[in-house]
Amino acid sequence: MKKLFKFILNTIPRPILIRLSYVARPILAMLLKGTKFTDPIDGKSFKTFLPYGYGNQRNNVLSPSTLSLERHRLLWLYLQNETDFFTAVEKKKVLHFAPEQAFYKLFRNQKNIDYTTTDLLSPLADVKADICHLPFNDNEYDVILCNHVLEHIPDDTKAIQELYRVLKPGGMAILQIPQDLSRATTFSDDAIVNQKERAAIFGQYDHVRIYGRDYFDKLRSIGFKVIEEDYTSKITPELVTKYCLAKGEIIPVCFK
Repeated sequence: MKKLFKFILNTIPRPILIRLSYVARPILAMLLKGTKFTDPIDGKSFKTFLPYGYGNQRNNVLSPSTLSLERHRLLWLYLQNETDFFTAVEKKKVLHFAPEQAFYKLFRNQKNIDYTTTDLLSPLADVKADICHLPFNDNEYDVILCNHVLEHIPDDTKAIQELYRVLKPGGMAILQIPQDLSRATTFSDDAIVNQKERAAIFGQYDHVRIYGRDYFDKLRSIGFKVIEEDYTSKITPELVTKYCLAKGEIIPVCFK
């Protein structure tokens, strides 16, 4: 199954994958129904989760029902338990980049948020836009969600500046990225353009850098106040295992 999933990820364009997944999800959820692991996003349990990864495959990480990965489930738990994202009485304007299927319908149906999605290619995007040149006003959004996008962007400094620009003063932006916490500094090389080389060096064919621990200071240099939230340390080890989370993953919670 790992080889099949790797082949699918590396050969089928992402917009097509998104459309095909609507057919596959209910079948996978039915076949893998069980009690060992639970997806906290929809509360459904399974005997195993699915493998995932463009290069090295990670076992037991992709939820059969929501298609959430470790980072999505961690973000859900953080939003649910540590913020008023789901409970705020006053409606919030939310901007969601490259919206994930795990969240899309749930966020769209929330009555307490004014929800806008954006991406260059995704069929789930309300606004087709370049993250480096956003068609939104200054100080427009209360919440920005940008999950594993910046590692695809050659000029990530410009992208982060745009995120800062459109966030309201006092607003919150969660800007998750794949990060190697053993690496002090971020590595990038614009000369690496071959997809196989990028996959070997950056972990995925369309990534252009590997973020290190200095990512948080980069966000601060743009103007954000950053909380390096190690949320798995606030969850019992039993739930980390049951929800198939990545122990030690840091959520960059940013405020303007």
